[in-house]
Amino acid sequence: MKKHLFNLKFSAKELQRNSKKCDKEEKAEKAKVKKAIQKGNVEVARIHAENAIRQKNQSVNFLRMSARIDAVASRVQTAVTMNKVTKSMAGVVKGMDATLKSMNLEKISGLMDKFEHQFETLDVQTAQMEDTMSSTTTLTTPQNQVDSLMHELADEAGLDLNMELPQGQTGSVGTSVASVEQDELSSRLAKLRDQM
Repeated sequence: MKKHLFNLKFSAKELQRNSKKCDKEEKAEKAKVKKAIQKGNVEVARIHAENAIRQKNQSVNFLRMSARIDAVASRVQTAVTMNKVTKSMAGVVKGMDATLKSMNLEKISGLMDKFEHQFETLDVQTAQMEDTMSSTTTLTTPQNQVDSLMHELADEAGLDLNMELPQGQTGSVGTSVASVEQDELSSRLAKLRDQM
């Protein structure tokens, strides 16, 4: 199980690296758009703008998948921890059965102390796992906080945010092609879901 947990964490890091790489490529494509526009070559600028938008979308998709894998890794970690605690508690219960049969009060008292300690450990580990899961699982992020942050950043940038973010910072160049591609991908995904 630990090997699978390591692989999940490694995959999440790899996806984050790919996202950063796409961000760099997006910036390079935007620079090429500016150069092409300055030279008056609108067709080349359009191609670079499409590439920039595609790289931005890919970056977001990599980040989204990385967050989902992080959430799965946290759940696997919780399962591993809970399994250890369960085994430990099973051992305490077996010891308790044997002690109760002998009715030795010192052993019973020591066993109860150990049992309470195990429950305290379980409470601490459960609280830690819940904190970890709430910080890595994007699905538990309060939507109003996300909206508030987006509005704050839009205000700082001097933009008007109508809860629809632009697909790229390149203006209208190439956005129609990107939206057509997005529509095609959405319809293909819907067909695949119907087949399942």
